[in-house]
Amino acid sequence: MEISVCRSGDVALLDRYMGSPGATSFHARRFARQEAGERTYLVAWLDGRPVGHTELRWIGCAAPEGTWDCPEIGGLAVWPEELRSRGIGTQLIRAAEELVRERGLTTVGIGAGQDNPRAAARYARLGYRPVTDYLDRYAYEEHDGTTRECVDACVFLVRELTSGNLTSSLLDASLGA
Repeated sequence: MEISVCRSGDVALLDRYMGSPGATSFHARRFARQEAGERTYLVAWLDGRPVGHTELRWIGCAAPEGTWDCPEIGGLAVWPEELRSRGIGTQLIRAAEELVRERGLTTVGIGAGQDNPRAAARYARLGYRPVTDYLDRYAYEEHDGTTRECVDACVFLVRELTSGNLTSSLLDASLGA
Protein backbone atom coordinates (compact mmCIF):
# COMPACT_ATOMS: atom_id res chain seq x y z
CA MET A 1 0.00 0.00 0.00
CA GLU A 2 1.10 3.54 -0.74
CA ILE A 3 -0.11 6.86 0.65
CA SER A 4 0.29 10.05 -1.36
CA VAL A 5 -0.94 13.62 -1.45
CA CYS A 6 -3.89 13.86 -3.85
CA ARG A 7 -3.06 15.02 -7.38
CA SER A 8 -5.52 16.48 -9.88
CA GLY A 9 -5.65 13.24 -11.89
CA ASP A 10 -6.59 11.29 -8.74
CA VAL A 11 -9.99 12.98 -8.35
CA ALA A 12 -11.68 11.03 -11.16
CA LEU A 13 -10.33 7.75 -9.78
CA LEU A 14 -11.56 8.65 -6.29
CA ASP A 15 -15.01 9.39 -7.69
CA ARG A 16 -15.01 6.14 -9.66
CA TYR A 17 -13.86 3.84 -6.86
CA MET A 18 -14.97 5.62 -3.68
CA GLY A 19 -17.92 7.71 -4.86
CA SER A 20 -19.31 10.98 -3.57
CA PRO A 21 -22.65 11.71 -1.98
CA GLY A 22 -24.61 14.40 -3.74
CA ALA A 23 -24.31 16.15 -7.05
CA THR A 24 -20.78 17.50 -6.76
CA SER A 25 -17.67 15.48 -6.12
CA PHE A 26 -16.48 16.01 -2.57
CA HIS A 27 -13.13 14.69 -3.78
CA ALA A 28 -12.95 17.66 -6.18
CA ARG A 29 -13.91 20.05 -3.37
CA ARG A 30 -11.25 18.55 -1.09
CA PHE A 31 -8.65 18.81 -3.85
CA ALA A 32 -9.63 22.46 -4.43
CA ARG A 33 -9.16 23.20 -0.71
CA GLN A 34 -5.76 21.57 -0.91
CA GLU A 35 -4.84 23.69 -3.93
CA ALA A 36 -5.89 26.78 -1.95
CA GLY A 37 -3.45 25.78 0.82
CA GLU A 38 -6.16 25.22 3.43
CA ARG A 39 -5.81 21.45 3.71
CA THR A 40 -3.86 18.43 2.59
CA TYR A 41 -5.79 15.55 1.04
CA LEU A 42 -4.12 12.14 1.46
CA VAL A 43 -5.06 9.07 -0.56
CA ALA A 44 -4.26 5.42 0.18
CA TRP A 45 -3.57 3.26 -2.89
CA LEU A 46 -3.62 -0.50 -3.25
CA ASP A 47 -2.69 -2.04 -6.59
CA GLY A 48 -3.16 1.32 -8.36
CA ARG A 49 -6.64 1.85 -6.95
CA PRO A 50 -7.69 4.34 -4.25
CA VAL A 51 -8.88 2.51 -1.12
CA GLY A 52 -8.85 5.26 1.49
CA HIS A 53 -8.52 8.96 2.12
CA THR A 54 -8.29 11.59 4.82
CA GLU A 55 -8.11 15.36 4.87
CA LEU A 56 -5.79 17.34 7.15
CA ARG A 57 -7.35 20.70 8.03
CA TRP A 58 -4.45 22.97 8.97
CA ILE A 59 -6.47 25.59 10.88
CA GLY A 60 -8.17 23.08 13.18
CA CYS A 61 -11.74 22.03 13.78
CA ALA A 62 -14.43 24.33 12.39
CA ALA A 63 -17.00 23.56 15.11
CA PRO A 64 -18.36 26.76 16.69
CA GLU A 65 -18.52 25.11 20.15
CA GLY A 66 -14.84 25.65 20.66
CA THR A 67 -11.49 26.13 19.07
CA TRP A 68 -8.53 23.82 19.30
CA ASP A 69 -5.11 25.09 18.46
CA CYS A 70 -4.07 22.15 16.31
CA PRO A 71 -4.63 20.74 12.84
CA GLU A 72 -7.54 18.31 12.49
CA ILE A 73 -7.57 14.97 10.68
CA GLY A 74 -11.00 14.53 9.11
CA GLY A 75 -12.96 12.73 6.43
CA LEU A 76 -11.18 9.44 7.11
CA ALA A 77 -12.64 6.63 5.02
CA VAL A 78 -11.64 3.19 3.74
CA TRP A 79 -13.56 1.58 0.88
CA PRO A 80 -14.64 -1.03 0.01
CA GLU A 81 -15.80 -2.21 3.42
CA GLU A 82 -13.97 -5.53 3.22
CA LEU A 83 -10.66 -3.60 3.39
CA ARG A 84 -11.51 -2.08 6.77
CA SER A 85 -9.68 -3.26 9.89
CA ARG A 86 -6.52 -3.95 7.87
CA GLY A 87 -4.52 -0.91 9.00
CA ILE A 88 -5.27 1.40 6.06
CA GLY A 89 -6.96 4.03 8.24
CA THR A 90 -4.16 3.82 10.78
CA GLN A 91 -1.54 4.36 8.07
CA LEU A 92 -3.47 7.39 6.78
CA ILE A 93 -3.56 8.83 10.31
CA ARG A 94 0.17 8.21 10.79
CA ALA A 95 0.95 9.88 7.45
CA ALA A 96 -1.13 12.93 8.47
CA GLU A 97 0.67 13.04 11.83
CA GLU A 98 4.02 13.05 10.02
CA LEU A 99 2.92 16.03 7.91
CA VAL A 100 1.95 17.86 11.11
CA ARG A 101 5.35 17.09 12.60
CA GLU A 102 7.11 18.29 9.41
CA ARG A 103 5.50 21.71 9.96
CA GLY A 104 6.99 21.83 13.44
CA LEU A 105 3.65 21.34 15.19
CA THR A 106 3.29 19.03 18.18
CA THR A 107 -0.45 18.42 18.56
CA VAL A 108 -3.05 16.99 16.19
CA GLY A 109 -6.78 16.39 16.63
CA ILE A 110 -9.40 14.08 15.19
CA GLY A 111 -13.17 13.91 15.54
CA ALA A 112 -15.21 10.77 16.04
CA GLY A 113 -18.96 10.48 15.72
CA GLN A 114 -20.57 9.54 19.00
CA ASP A 115 -22.44 6.88 17.04
CA ASN A 116 -19.08 5.34 16.05
CA PRO A 117 -17.45 4.01 19.24
CA ARG A 118 -15.25 1.71 17.15
CA ALA A 119 -13.48 4.72 15.63
CA ALA A 120 -13.07 6.40 19.02
CA ALA A 121 -11.55 3.17 20.41
CA ARG A 122 -9.11 2.99 17.47
CA TYR A 123 -8.07 6.61 18.03
CA ALA A 124 -7.56 5.91 21.74
CA ARG A 125 -5.29 2.95 20.85
CA LEU A 126 -3.30 5.34 18.66
CA GLY A 127 -2.76 7.70 21.60
CA TYR A 128 -5.61 10.19 21.14
CA ARG A 129 -7.45 11.38 24.23
CA PRO A 130 -10.94 12.92 24.30
CA VAL A 131 -11.08 16.66 24.93
CA THR A 132 -14.68 17.74 24.37
CA ASP A 133 -17.97 16.94 22.68
CA TYR A 134 -19.06 19.09 19.73
CA LEU A 135 -21.48 19.20 16.83
CA ASP A 136 -20.04 18.68 13.37
CA ARG A 137 -22.08 20.70 10.87
CA TYR A 138 -21.77 20.30 7.12
CA ALA A 139 -23.88 20.51 3.98
CA TYR A 140 -23.87 19.01 0.52
CA GLU A 141 -26.00 19.27 -2.59
CA GLU A 142 -28.21 16.29 -3.51
CA HIS A 143 -28.44 15.11 -7.13
CA ASP A 144 -31.78 16.98 -7.48
CA GLY A 145 -30.15 20.29 -6.41
CA THR A 146 -31.50 20.26 -2.85
CA THR A 147 -29.00 21.25 -0.19
CA ARG A 148 -28.81 18.76 2.65
CA GLU A 149 -27.57 20.11 5.98
CA CYS A 150 -26.25 17.61 8.51
CA VAL A 151 -25.36 17.80 12.20
CA ASP A 152 -23.46 14.95 13.84
CA ALA A 153 -22.71 14.66 17.57
CA CYS A 154 -18.96 14.05 17.88
CA VAL A 155 -16.11 13.91 20.34
CA PHE A 156 -12.84 15.73 19.61
CA LEU A 157 -9.66 13.86 20.53
CA VAL A 158 -6.08 15.12 20.51
CA ARG A 159 -2.64 13.56 20.46
CA GLU A 160 0.66 15.06 21.46
CA LEU A 161 3.31 14.15 18.91
CA THR A 162 6.85 13.40 19.98
CA SER A 163 9.85 12.52 17.88
CA GLY A 164 9.59 8.86 18.88
CA ASN A 165 5.91 8.38 17.94
CA LEU A 166 6.42 7.51 14.30
CA THR A 167 8.68 5.37 12.19
CA SER A 168 9.86 7.99 9.72
CA SER A 169 11.46 5.53 7.28
CA LEU A 170 8.11 3.77 6.81
CA LEU A 171 6.32 7.08 6.29
CA ASP A 172 9.03 8.38 3.96
CA ALA A 173 8.48 5.33 1.78
CA SER A 174 4.70 5.54 1.90
CA LEU A 175 4.65 9.27 1.11
CA GLY A 176 7.10 8.79 -1.73
CA ALA A 177 9.87 10.85 -0.10
